[in-house]
Amino acid sequence: MASAAEQLAANLNFGALAKADELKKRIWFTLGALIVYRLGTYIPLPGMNPDAVADLFKQTQTGVLGLFNMFSGGAVGRLAIFALAIMPYISASIIIQLLSSVVPTFEALKKEGEAGRKILNQYTRYLTLVLALFQAWGIGVGLQGSGNLVLEPGPFFLISTTITLVGGTMFLLWLGEQITSRGIGNGTSMIIFAGIIAEFPAQLAQTLELGRQGAISTGLLLLVLVMAVCVIAFVVFVERAQRRLLINYPKRQVGNRMYEGQTSFLPLKLNTAGVIPPIFASSLLLLPTTIASFSQASGGTGILSTLATYLAHGRPLFMFLYAALIIFFCFFYTAIVFNPVETADNLKKHGGFMPGIRPGERTAEHIDRVLTRITVLGAAYLTIVCLIPEFMITYAQIPIILLGGTSLLIVVTTTMDTVAQVHGHLLAHQYEGLVKKAKLRGARR
Repeated sequence: MASAAEQLAANLNFGALAKADELKKRIWFTLGALIVYRLGTYIPLPGMNPDAVADLFKQTQTGVLGLFNMFSGGAVGRLAIFALAIMPYISASIIIQLLSSVVPTFEALKKEGEAGRKILNQYTRYLTLVLALFQAWGIGVGLQGSGNLVLEPGPFFLISTTITLVGGTMFLLWLGEQITSRGIGNGTSMIIFAGIIAEFPAQLAQTLELGRQGAISTGLLLLVLVMAVCVIAFVVFVERAQRRLLINYPKRQVGNRMYEGQTSFLPLKLNTAGVIPPIFASSLLLLPTTIASFSQASGGTGILSTLATYLAHGRPLFMFLYAALIIFFCFFYTAIVFNPVETADNLKKHGGFMPGIRPGERTAEHIDRVLTRITVLGAAYLTIVCLIPEFMITYAQIPIILLGGTSLLIVVTTTMDTVAQVHGHLLAHQYEGLVKKAKLRGARR
């Protein structure tokens, strides 16, 4: 079986892709859905003053709005109907995951398999709607109180803005689910991926323009290009890295047949927490900067302005707190999403054990010890990747955020997942073709 799978993998090519009609339909559907999403990021909210919006965003784009604008593909900077993007859904998913670890009812649903997962997904949708309502109403109130952004402020503007933003978020949630079921890749990740990639040409053009003006030397541009390739290769290597724990299953008898013992592995990813730690850390650190920017725009000054100065990009305090928060959330979120005790109990129920380690509590302690050690490496990896753009922006004046950080992690991981799904569809298609050929040969004989 393994040799057959390797043979199929070796035969993957564009010819196989051309013959896989189902895969082509999925790819075209995904592209069409992403085009619809990108068009929505250019449709502005009704009743807005576009010139005032552009001026305000120039003052606040270094804060948390800049982070959200990156995830929304520029929709926040244009105050488009998709300005909320799917951030409420991401927040709701994280909250439901946390509740699944501390609330017995949610924990029981998590253990019920597919049926429990559907119920949790439904709860996530309801919570997404609630969060989107609060955020959309807050945005409407904030826009009315920020100078001349709104042409005709009043209750009608608040209601229309809330309905439009909530509708945009729920539509993107539905669109992401359609991509997941009928397209290629995870729909939520693909939408964020498309938004980040859409902003890359403008950043690249800005960097090349700085090089043309002489602000950045040609040697530095080449160094940045080489560094970008190295960082991407490093991210791919670490994201695929695993620590495999050997699991043995004893001999077992089913009826009159005796089955030999089996050996498998328990894979532990080096970066178990994914991109959640940088997102949390960035949001917390950029929040004072954003509030201070709005305060200055309204003519106010105070302690927030002083704090925002020390927490600006590239400042030592910002980078120290950024690294500390990433490390903290790495351990915190890993503890939430992976339960060594539950894993050890499942192994014990199925008769699995680790050589030289007693099943049950000792196995859980061993898994927890190994997971803690690799989480140290994972936290160091995330910290290095996320601090690279800070150093480049501060000391080299390179404004390309895709050189590292959360955006690069999302782009690389989403690409890897999508490529893996494409390979899976091609393997299934070629395997079906081999089965049909074998049946035809058998019938001819």
